[in-house]
Order: sequence, then C-alpha cells, then structure tokens
Amino acid sequence: MIALRRLLPLICGATLFAGAAAAQQEVKFGHVGAPGSLFAQTAEEFAKRANAKLGDKAKVVVYGSSQLGSDTELMKKLKLGTVDLALPSTVMTSIAPEFGVFEMPYLVQDRGHAARIAKEIIHPVLGPIVEKQGYRILAVWENGFRHITNSKRAIVKPEDLKGIKLRVPGGVWRVKMFQAYGASPSPMEFKEVFVALQTGVMDGQENPFAQIFPARFHEVQKHLSLTGHVYTPAYVTAGASWQRLPEDVRKSLEATLKEMEPVALEMAGRLDDEFLAKMKQAGIAVNEADKAAFVAASKAVYQEFAKEVKGGQELIDKALGLAKGS
Repeated sequence: MIALRRLLPLICGATLFAGAAAAQQEVKFGHVGAPGSLFAQTAEEFAKRANAKLGDKAKVVVYGSSQLGSDTELMKKLKLGTVDLALPSTVMTSIAPEFGVFEMPYLVQDRGHAARIAKEIIHPVLGPIVEKQGYRILAVWENGFRHITNSKRAIVKPEDLKGIKLRVPGGVWRVKMFQAYGASPSPMEFKEVFVALQTGVMDGQENPFAQIFPARFHEVQKHLSLTGHVYTPAYVTAGASWQRLPEDVRKSLEATLKEMEPVALEMAGRLDDEFLAKMKQAGIAVNEADKAAFVAASKAVYQEFAKEVKGGQELIDKALGLAKGS
C-alpha cells in the first residue's frame, strides 16, 4: 500500500501528460512532392516556423510523397475536412477554369512577375472564386518553371515533339498546348510517372527542376530540354476543417504561410540552380530550346482560352500587364 501511494503521483502525472499530448491539435498538411523537392522543403520550413510559434496549441505535420493521396484526392479530402492543408498546383484548373490562365505558355516572365500576379490576381480575384466551392487559398508558393525531359531526342522546336508520348498533369489546357506542339500528351498522377518513364509507357514528361530531380526522372530519361514553357504557382489551400481550428491557431498559421511566400520564391530560385547542376553532372543531355518558336506555336491556345473561359481575355491582359518592370 505504501509503495502504491508513492506511485500514485507519478501515475497521475504521466496520465495528465499523456492527456495533454493527446489533446494537441494535429494540422495535417499533404502534398505530392518527393523528399527534397521544393514542395517538401517549403512545407517543412513552414511547419518548423509554425510549430515554433504554436507551442502546445497545435502541431503542423507534413505528409509528402502523396502519402495522403494524389492532388485530386487531396482536394476531395480538403472538402471533407480529413486533410487540413494541401499544396495543389495545376489541379486547380479542375476546380475553377479561371486558373487555366497559368496554363498559358510563357505568360509569367520571372519570379518578380509571379509575386505581382499572386498579389493582384490570385488573392483578390481567383481566391473568392474557389471560396464559393469550399476552399480557401491561404498563400501562394511555387511549383515552378516547367521543362521537358524525354528518352527520344532533344526538343528544340515544337515539331521535335511530334509523336512523343508525354505525361502531363490533369487539366485540359496542358493537353491542348502539347497537342498544338505535335506531342501525344496524356494526363497521369505524379506518383505514377517514374514507372511510366522507366517502362516506356511514356516517352517523356514536363515539370520544374524541383520536381524532376527529387523524383529521379533524370535517371530514366536521356534529354532535358530547357523550354520553360509554363510557370505554375502552388496554392496552400484549406477546406472544411479550417474553421474548426481555434481562431488563434488559424491566425498564427495564416501569418506564417504569408511570411513564407517570398521565402518559397527564394528557395525555388536556389534549387533551380542546384538541381540543374546535379542533373548535368549525372549525365542527362541538356539543350536550349527555341522559345520564340514555342511562343509562335502557342497563339491558338491563348485564343481558345480567351474564347472559352468567361473573363479569360481580361485575366490574360491583366497578368501580362503586370510583367512591366520584371
């Protein structure tokens, strides 16, 4: 009995500690990026900063590499409230057609231009559109400038893509763009791409360096062509569970996410240089593309977007107007 009385305070203390730990709110942040990718590094840096501020109020836990699902699945889970935050990119065109403006080739000139577009178009114009569908864009980070890899030949001009089986992400505009260039594009989830390239189901794919290198696509591809054909933002997005978080937690998370916007762009620029150098060292053949030829071949895609999407021409004009001073 004496021994039991001595143990009771320790047992009670351990129980209280376990209860406090269990009560800590977990904020699930899912993305599709491989370890070391820009998605992974920006999400982990955010979690580090956010958790330092939150203390024991809540904890951001990052789940990369499609652990919580593909982009499409993550968007569904956001709506259900089973995932708290996600980092979608191209898939946003399936949520609202206006996001297709970022599928227009060579629209975004550089990261300064991207930051102005986020401030003047994404937050005030596109954000309210997805809010009506149950989503909330909390910050705009980056996926990046996209380039083409393939196992067949160097891509210098659009006609070099003729007959190339090219994996593209979901969304109609990337398919239309590469069809206009002469390729045979097919949408496929990111997690399936490596095996598709390795087995020859696909000849090539297009992604930013910060996705290509960490996913090891360069190991199963012969050519990397520096087309820079599209710049894709990444949108830190919340869904049904957002309003269930305590107000002070929401405010802290949102402030940290916004704080990360310029950090994400800086990290992206650094990783572009680092990953390109590593891929060259690994032996993939790198070539410059004739961007003027690609721009000329892109006119029909712009015209179709302006015609099919309500307000499309205005979005294009506003985005291009923000390029001044880039």
